[in-house]
Amino acid sequence: MGYLRELEIFFRGGLALVLIPLLTGLISLIALLLVFLAGWSGERLQFLPRWWGRLICRLVGVRVEIDGLERLDRSRPYIFAANHQSQFDIFVVQGHLGFDFRWLAKKELFAIPVFGAAMRRAGYIPVDRSHGRRALASLNEAAERIAAGTSVIIFPEGTRSPDGRLQSFKAGAMVLAIKAGVEVVPMAISGTHEIMPKGRLLARPGLVTIRLGEPIDISAYNLKQKQELAELLESRVRALLAVP
Repeated sequence: MGYLRELEIFFRGGLALVLIPLLTGLISLIALLLVFLAGWSGERLQFLPRWWGRLICRLVGVRVEIDGLERLDRSRPYIFAANHQSQFDIFVVQGHLGFDFRWLAKKELFAIPVFGAAMRRAGYIPVDRSHGRRALASLNEAAERIAAGTSVIIFPEGTRSPDGRLQSFKAGAMVLAIKAGVEVVPMAISGTHEIMPKGRLLARPGLVTIRLGEPIDISAYNLKQKQELAELLESRVRALLAVP
């Protein structure tokens, strides 16, 4: 019985690995058709990436529980600051957060045929990771988009955790939050490391929990206090992760 179960898990993980790029391409193509043929806006297109995330979770056998949405006002933008346990965080959050948001993405992704165009039309925000004026300009543009009403998600650890444990939040990630001036929501993701740890290609079924903390008013913070804000957010996310 255990052997059959492991065979099923392997099959589902392999199927998801093959289908993810195909589904991504299909969703991108549908998004572009809806934009050019039906005149849909980025906001109306958001059901597509939500469906994409949910379908991938279902293929793998991942269940998602979310707590804390009642703390948020859907009429205003937020920056969600989350821990980053796994690449699977993307599918889980995209499919199940239940809040209208966009991703920040490195500008190189927008050059990918079809996919990049779909990202741009859906309202995703390009970020230039080079140094100097171009990086600063892209950061300012992203902050303006957020302040104007676009919620986004950031991973202040900067990279996926190698062992699932929370890493230190980088102060640099706070620059965008302070420039945008909107409330920041601590977000704790639990369970994705067991599903797909860093370095593993095949995901396994499991339960993921997303917990949202009280939004933090950062209007009193300036850029000189970015380290202080990073430490506050890290402590809030750590507390949420400790909730049984």
